Amino acid sequence: MSSTAPKQERSAPQCASESAREAESKASETCALLGVTEDSPITVADPGCPIVGIGASAGGLDAFRRLLGRLPPDAGLAYVLVQHLDPDHTSLLATLLAGATRMPVLDVVDGLTVERDHVYVIPPNCTLGVHHRRLLLLERQEERGLHLPVDYFFKALAKDVGAQAIGVVLSGTASDGTQGLAAIKAAGGITFAQDEASAEHFGMPGSAIAAGCVDFVLSPGEIATELVRIVHHPYLHQPGYDSADELFANESELSKIFMILRARTGNDFTLYKRTTILRRIKRRMAVHKLDRVSDYVHYLQTQPTEVSRLFDDLLINVTGFFREPDAFETLREQVFPIIFDRLSSDSGGEFSARRRVRVWVPGCASGEEAYSLAILIIEYLGERAHGTTIQIFGTDIDVHAIDKARTGLFGDEIVTQLSPARLRRFFVKVAGGYQITKGIRDLCVFAVQNLVKDPPFSRLDLVSCRNLMIYLGLPLQKRALQTFHYALDANRFLMLGASESIGAQAELFALVDAKGKIYLKKSNAPRLDHGFMPPVFAAADEDSMVRRTRATRGPADLGEATDRLILKHYSPAGVVISSDLEVLHFRGETGPYLNPLPGAATLNLLKLARPELAFELRVGIQKTLATGEAVRQERVWLRHDGEETWVGIRVLPMDPDASTSGRMLILFEEQPVGEVDHAAAGIGETGDTAADARISALNRELTSTREYLQSIIGEQERINEELKAANEEIQSANEELQSTNEELETAKEELQSTNEELATVNDELENRNQDLGEANSDLTNLLASVNLPILILGPDLCIRQFTPQAQRLLNLIAGDLGRPIGNIKPNLEIPDLEERVHAVIDQVSVQEFELQDREGHWYSVRIRPYKSLENRIDGVVIAFIDVDVLKDSQRLSKALEQEQRLAALVRDADDAMTVHGFDGRILAWNPAAERSYGYLEPAALASRSEDLMPEDALAVHRAMIARMRNHERVEPFMTKRLTADGRHLRVLIHPTALLDANLQPYALATTERILTESSKN
Repeated sequence: MSSTAPKQERSAPQCASESAREAESKASETCALLGVTEDSPITVADPGCPIVGIGASAGGLDAFRRLLGRLPPDAGLAYVLVQHLDPDHTSLLATLLAGATRMPVLDVVDGLTVERDHVYVIPPNCTLGVHHRRLLLLERQEERGLHLPVDYFFKALAKDVGAQAIGVVLSGTASDGTQGLAAIKAAGGITFAQDEASAEHFGMPGSAIAAGCVDFVLSPGEIATELVRIVHHPYLHQPGYDSADELFANESELSKIFMILRARTGNDFTLYKRTTILRRIKRRMAVHKLDRVSDYVHYLQTQPTEVSRLFDDLLINVTGFFREPDAFETLREQVFPIIFDRLSSDSGGEFSARRRVRVWVPGCASGEEAYSLAILIIEYLGERAHGTTIQIFGTDIDVHAIDKARTGLFGDEIVTQLSPARLRRFFVKVAGGYQITKGIRDLCVFAVQNLVKDPPFSRLDLVSCRNLMIYLGLPLQKRALQTFHYALDANRFLMLGASESIGAQAELFALVDAKGKIYLKKSNAPRLDHGFMPPVFAAADEDSMVRRTRATRGPADLGEATDRLILKHYSPAGVVISSDLEVLHFRGETGPYLNPLPGAATLNLLKLARPELAFELRVGIQKTLATGEAVRQERVWLRHDGEETWVGIRVLPMDPDASTSGRMLILFEEQPVGEVDHAAAGIGETGDTAADARISALNRELTSTREYLQSIIGEQERINEELKAANEEIQSANEELQSTNEELETAKEELQSTNEELATVNDELENRNQDLGEANSDLTNLLASVNLPILILGPDLCIRQFTPQAQRLLNLIAGDLGRPIGNIKPNLEIPDLEERVHAVIDQVSVQEFELQDREGHWYSVRIRPYKSLENRIDGVVIAFIDVDVLKDSQRLSKALEQEQRLAALVRDADDAMTVHGFDGRILAWNPAAERSYGYLEPAALASRSEDLMPEDALAVHRAMIARMRNHERVEPFMTKRLTADGRHLRVLIHPTALLDANLQPYALATTERILTESSKN
């Protein structure tokens, strides 16, 4: 289990008015941070309005329309659309979507407050965030080449509104939105993704679904229907923590849920933090539209698959590489020098060779934390890593997360978490993302383990348990810290999350770095007694749970307070001991009776007790252990601080069977000397002196000693008899062992022979495994280096392998491996694929053909049989060769031929043909124009078009240019032209607009036929 940091309390900032700007300067600074100026309208955010974040990329416009078209205008939700937009062009998304809904559709402006039943659209070339329900525009942020606006907004939304966040991922390529949906789900929100059948591009929804962070997989119309159904559930309008009264009311039903979870998963969540558990349960209730916990218990009993989904929800697997980088830097600077740079006394002061370092990462989730530590250690050691044995243990109770951690395969989003140098050094680019290198994977061992129930590791140098204990109750936190203390070697380190601490366990760990939350194990910490700790997973009824909870929150009972005062002032001093006479607990002032001896520290009662009391204590304890009854020793003489006194000793068993548990309470009762003297003499008011009382006490002590010695002698005789019988049995057993030893010698020889055979086989397997690894590496590098889209299919048409180029061409993701190709919606449709594949397999032939993708790009497709090493046909290999350049060259050749023919036509035409720019320049002038107007081509190109026209023809010419600029069609018309010798000619003009690549007019071409000569200037 991994976790996220707890949500912080938020309060809406208030902006200062102009009249009180100086008095409210701090509020003004807060507004400036939020992007709100003094002219910005200040409105109060709706506290009960859930916010729906909707992300999409390619194909998202149609999905947006279908989703908004099915939403009523008064559903009570706010919608924020985050689309991948071209940063260099103005967006018309809000205008295009306005016709699909009756709700207001607005382009986001900085500092805009979110209101219910409004649709907000991200503008281009920016990143959108939200803070205190205000939408904030930031500069476009690209982390190492990736622009992930959906992830950024979803994460900000999860932090801002928590359980009132709803995330929706629609059609799009790549994986943007996956991390954001995970953050929303971890914060208690509800998540949706578009299904494959309705999505034009399934990359973004498919990535989120494969990551396991989606509650509903539906079409856009069905998502709208589901939003309307769940919007009125109380969970979405009560985002705060649940009250203690509600916890008490649901305690019985919660116990049933815990029982069902324990029966199915083997994990008990009873002592996990109750508010967190209840919130996750209510999230599942909101998903299924259930209002009462009892209804959800019935749903769990009738729908077994829901138990697994609830278990996955309770395990908040939100993690990443190098989270909280400052903590890792503290490890490098303060912890690693102590762990790794220890000098070896026998190596001349150099680094100790073959040093073994052991690290434990409990709650590792999908392994990012463990791999981060491995990378950091390798970077720190450098060349010394080859001489150090490093073992990193990652454990979690989530089987699926452990399986993912073992593969070490992560999506493209890790590019934003790692530096380019680390990405190149420790990761390999594969289909579907990046895989950690084998050298790093070999350092990490992942296993399913329950931190508070299963046995821990031991002799560790570092335990990194970050953001796990914030989800545990106080008893489990105490148990976890005691487990870490046991697992760590002396003077070794514990690292916790930023929101965690050791609490009341300061006797176990010492603080090393407060900011990095790094602690050092105290090697001299007292040995802990688990006997007084209640069983962690003991069944607790509702009444006991309520009593414990109320005791922590309510005022102390008057009777209990009175009892505590009486015990404090009038109860005798005493100690609680175990069966081996170790002191477990001190009560009251025991200084007059216990006096530690010089030497090694100890808690043994007989070594702590004063010599006068040691014998009586031993006798009383042995009687209690033998009989299980309380023993009272009266009139024990004691000298303390030069004064003589009498002490009564009581030995009381703590449990019904003291001989089994061994815990006893020892009480010391001081008795006044005068009363003891008279009681000892037994003569009332007329008795002996204190010396006579002392002699009587010594006589009683002597009698007790004799009885004690007699009992020891009897016990010794009994033990001797038992030892004799045992000796005879041992002699008989020895003869049997000698016979067995001979048989073992024979078996040993057989085992040695078998071991040699196994060693030989193991060597062969290691060599083959090495060859297989090299072949796999060669194949991976070959596929990555071949700049061709290649797809390998099995005989069942399931995807077996593909290159990165094929991933982009066919819209594939890593999760598509093993899926039938018919279930994929590629960008390139292959007609009759199934028939072609079967024909290639059956006929052992090769098929080649050409086809176009949706954008008109040409490919030559080659399908050949896939042959195994045994020369068996086991599928096909499909290669896509880009022939679009060849097609373009063919088209260009035809275009050049056509252009040459057109140029010849223009050159030999009888009519004047010219090209004029909209700025008045003459761009082209054919020979017929030279003959008609008398201007040679160089002179014409150096002139402006208006210089060749009389004054009364300029207005018509300018009007024609204005109309053509506005994409208007101009019919042929008659006008005048001015010749080089000053004549005016009447001509018929045929104008045509010339368009650029963006279909925008940039010039006009004219065909001009001379009609008559009008006059001379």
